[in-house]
Amino acid sequence: MNDLITELKAAGHPTSVIHDADDHRIEDYIGLRDHQLRRKREGPGGDLEGIFIAEGDVVVERALLAGYPAKSVLIDQSRTAPLPDIVPAHVEVFAAGPDVVRRITGMGVHRGMMAVMGRLPAVDPREILERSTRLVVVEGVVNPTNLGVIARSAVGLGADGLLLDPTSVDPLYRRASRVSMGEVFRLPHARLPRFPDGLGQVSAAGFSLLALTPSPDGESIDDVEFAPHEKVALVLGAEGAGLTTQTMDRIGRKVRIPLHRGVDSLNVAAAAAISCYVLGRGRR
Repeated sequence: MNDLITELKAAGHPTSVIHDADDHRIEDYIGLRDHQLRRKREGPGGDLEGIFIAEGDVVVERALLAGYPAKSVLIDQSRTAPLPDIVPAHVEVFAAGPDVVRRITGMGVHRGMMAVMGRLPAVDPREILERSTRLVVVEGVVNPTNLGVIARSAVGLGADGLLLDPTSVDPLYRRASRVSMGEVFRLPHARLPRFPDGLGQVSAAGFSLLALTPSPDGESIDDVEFAPHEKVALVLGAEGAGLTTQTMDRIGRKVRIPLHRGVDSLNVAAAAAISCYVLGRGRR
């Protein structure tokens, strides 16, 4: 038996070695690569409602630090590094071989550990609007990698929160939280009603809306300046499609990132990072 498994048991962790991916004890980890299955399982009444999966030591640590409770942990059976100290001793640990891990991740390895985490109550967007001056707002961002980069940029470059339309991907989706390096857990986020009407709530809270667009009609983001305490919400659209026409029509001010050599646009995550830097200029 692996020394780590012996140590975990001695420390009081309920620990089991899993040989079969169909073992009912790890069913929360299975089937999460299939988007249709995931939507079904995470929807209202689904068996994953109320939980999410965190992957990687740093991501799990940051989820726990943010107050999300761990339900169980799954590690590679050959792991030798100790678990992060923050993992409570009562949390059940499953040790799985490469065949089981492959069923979960599509590969024979994962990033050290995974954990089933309990969700916290949904945040009312009014709470975020009341205590923020810089916000990132997204419409139709369905790629979890893009959303993860957007979240990490928002935290690192000074945004106070993230607001999403109903069609955007879940910020706690495994790939989104992994790409964000767990920073998404530190970023207050909430859902708005369907756009463009959902933006009315942001405007009513005193925020100026800024639509990011590749259109040459937009003003250069180089020329955009804000007072430190001015309330500004940067609105981003999906990769390729951008913001819907209805949403663009609702937002009076449109800004663009000047590009060179005939490049028509940037990946939305890259554009978000540049724009978040501009939003954060002059802030402490």
